[in-house]
Amino acid sequence: MAHPPRRHTSAIDKAEALFKQATTKPVEDATAAVRKGVLPASKEAVSIRIDADVLAHFQEDGPGWQERINAALRKAAGL
Repeated sequence: MAHPPRRHTSAIDKAEALFKQATTKPVEDATAAVRKGVLPASKEAVSIRIDADVLAHFQEDGPGWQERINAALRKAAGL
């Protein structure tokens, strides 16, 4: 059975990027973090398949849905 074509959400992605840029604190200098003995958190882009209703749940509150999914996964993993 063929899957329906994936919706392109480039307008949503652009809006989220602008929102994140406007609301995110400036990143501390990486060398300052190393001097303090703290390594900056790294993130990796991945592609996963999740049910449409699960995605809709996290997107209901608007921008920041990817961070909410990450937080839920961290909690489920016990991190």
